[in-house]
Amino acid sequence: MVIETASLNEQALSEYCRKKGLYAEQIMRWKELALAGYEGTGRLSANERRELQRTKKQKRQIEKALKRKEKALAETAALLVLSKKCHAIWGEAEEE
Repeated sequence: MVIETASLNEQALSEYCRKKGLYAEQIMRWKELALAGYEGTGRLSANERRELQRTKKQKRQIEKALKRKEKALAETAALLVLSKKCHAIWGEAEEE
């Protein structure tokens, strides 16, 4: 909504707000908060940086484990299909 109303003058903004059931002050406040959030990027405290690094490391570990498990699952599925094909070709006598 902040982006939608950025180019509107006061009268158009008031009309827009009436249609949406909002107040112009709300949109102005959202704009201020958005700008404050944008300006605040890149300024992390030491604790926030450590937490971010820890989270990124944990994410990498989880992704690595997921890839490993997906490979194992694919291998197991391939072996299962191969096993079924072998039994279909040579018969079911080998299961005894």
